[in-house]
Amino acid sequence: MDENKEKKTESLPSHGDWAELTQLCLINILSRLSLEDRWRGAMFVCKPWFQACKDPNLNSVIDFETQFDSTTESPRYWTPEFERKMDNMLRSVVLWSDGSLSTVRVRHCSDRSLALVAERSPNLQVLSIKSCQHVTDETMSKIAYGCPLLRELDISLCYQISHMSLALIGQHCANLKILRRNFTNRVDHSRQQRFIPREYLDACPQDGDSEAAAIGKFMLKLVQLELRFSDLTNKGLALISEGCVNLEHLDLTGCTNVTSRDISNASSNLKQLKTLKKPQFYFPTFESERYGHWQLYDERFQTGDFRI
Repeated sequence: MDENKEKKTESLPSHGDWAELTQLCLINILSRLSLEDRWRGAMFVCKPWFQACKDPNLNSVIDFETQFDSTTESPRYWTPEFERKMDNMLRSVVLWSDGSLSTVRVRHCSDRSLALVAERSPNLQVLSIKSCQHVTDETMSKIAYGCPLLRELDISLCYQISHMSLALIGQHCANLKILRRNFTNRVDHSRQQRFIPREYLDACPQDGDSEAAAIGKFMLKLVQLELRFSDLTNKGLALISEGCVNLEHLDLTGCTNVTSRDISNASSNLKQLKTLKKPQFYFPTFESERYGHWQLYDERFQTGDFRI
């Protein structure tokens, strides 16, 4: 029995054997690992493994969305230290990708890393940068000019980005099909206050109609649009329905400034529409204020008749 165990041990490759694998073999092995596994473990095994992790074939995609979705939101994510960490990781991937970067799904990065994306990633097609406090119009203008192949954009909870960026993206990224521009719930901040800095919540843009005008005028090929908790009104919604006639999916959850009648009129122009998420309106009650919950009322009360 001891002999069999000894033979089995001898058959396993030693640490030195793994390090001496060819670059092609290493890349093949590492490609089977998740991005998180490569960053947390594989690249620290030895120098050859670290060099293999920098190969462009392994750095065409950086996607941490699953990790963020699977973990509990933390105040740590909103600190300068965490932002620097995300910036450093994104900058590394951009440099290692050698121009092949096609997908970026990160959160809590800043202009520091995104400017490099714009400069070095002409093949970028997907950009998701939710909850980025320090991404501005200046850098988004660089994205518009430097990443013309962009087809999917998520700038939810990015409050330093304005309608000017949307206009530029629409003008220079003709293939854009998906836009997510979601906000926090303005009526009930109780959930976000535990994590998001209050001053950042208070800085939420109040120009929903300006953004809607840019979308309706310049993003004519959109098939999916999310505007959760936007403050757009009937005017902005009408402009979107007139310009984005190819929309198939429209999410207006929490858009309390539009009524059922507004939505019905707008959707009549959208012949391709398959799914429409309408607002759900929340009104505080005595019990909700006491216990921190909200009572959900049907959206018919937003038609202008509040009589029960």
